[in-house]
Amino acid sequence: MQDYDLLVVGSANADLVIGVERRPAPGETVLGSDLAVHPGGKGGNQAVAAARLGARTALLARVGDDAHGRLLLESQREAGVDTGGVLVGGAPTGVALITVDPSGDNSIVVSPGANARLTPDDIRAAADLLAGARVVSAQLEIPLETVAEVARTRPPGARFVLNPSPPAPLPDDVLAACDPLVVNEHEARFVLGASAGPGPEDWARALLALGPQSVVITLGADGALVADGRTDAVARIPSPRVDAVDTTGAGDAFTAALAWRLSVGEDIATAAAFAVRVGAAAVTREGAQVSFPTAEEVSAL
Repeated sequence: MQDYDLLVVGSANADLVIGVERRPAPGETVLGSDLAVHPGGKGGNQAVAAARLGARTALLARVGDDAHGRLLLESQREAGVDTGGVLVGGAPTGVALITVDPSGDNSIVVSPGANARLTPDDIRAAADLLAGARVVSAQLEIPLETVAEVARTRPPGARFVLNPSPPAPLPDDVLAACDPLVVNEHEARFVLGASAGPGPEDWARALLALGPQSVVITLGADGALVADGRTDAVARIPSPRVDAVDTTGAGDAFTAALAWRLSVGEDIATAAAFAVRVGAAAVTREGAQVSFPTAEEVSAL
């Protein structure tokens, strides 16, 4: 059995990206740039981001037996990710259709494809892979029942990091396993519903009340907020100021960096301070995986 700092269980997509002067209104057509195809998916992004930083990383995912699937596997291997857990076949590779405006903001529509075929049985069959992980990270671009199986069957002592994106109602046992639950402002409001308070500190305390052992709320250019249920401590983590070019994948880079630093024993505030620097570096370049920095590049920021 091989040991990993981080096992990412999640999606692998081909990102089809078009730059636009502005995103279209309903019923409107706008012209955009030439189509660019990049390896992506929240799971694939997290795995590449962690490996580039120096983490021993493995990916458990499913791709199609097609050109997009081969592109994704090649990107993972080039970054140093162990792809032994990537299953091939069952449906076409997932695709994300992304429009990026001049400010760097993006809108994304995802066709899950093979990601929707990653099942609880696949998780159970990968028991040896899970057994070697210090931290297991998941997202919601794969079936919720599969994520729940990860939370329930991860080995004792393995920390579970969940980014519920795209947001969906979470079972109590999944929430209780999260350490941390990582959400942006939109995801926090979705999870909390009508109980969402006026600001991030209120959201963090309300999220902790739902059962997670810790919570991290990403705040874009304003950094992040961390809340530790063990100590009831809530802290703001500022981000360095950068000129944003493309925010695609920045949240995935943040979560990967956070998970890796937790795997080596850092407390959640220290890990988040490193992660906001990684996220800031990622937005200064176009694309998702191609934008992710090395540890040396983060140090220079």
